[in-house]
Amino acid sequence: MFDSIGWGEVVVLGLAALFIFGPERLPTLARDAAQGLKKAREAITGVRGQLHDSLGDDFDQLRDLDLRKYHPKTFIRDQLMGDDEAAPVAARPARPAVTVPRDRSRPAPFDADAT
Repeated sequence: MFDSIGWGEVVVLGLAALFIFGPERLPTLARDAAQGLKKAREAITGVRGQLHDSLGDDFDQLRDLDLRKYHPKTFIRDQLMGDDEAAPVAARPARPAVTVPRDRSRPAPFDADAT
């Protein structure tokens, strides 16, 4: 998650926190942040344990699940552009090759709901 943050950025953030919160409050804020992270980890571990107890062997399959393929953009792209097993081209009804020119004396079709 923080792979792109280098040591220079960490030092700048530390100095900014020192100037913003002051040397008196900074140790207590760091301790409170560490305790909050510890509680969050314990809660996540508890939820993971409850899921493993309720799902059993299916929990291991969920761990291997790639959620990136369920991103809406990826899912729609796969559905629209993916290889589907539709009917062969010969079995589909043929479209008429001739188009009828529009009568210019009548107004163009307009759909108020579509605009």
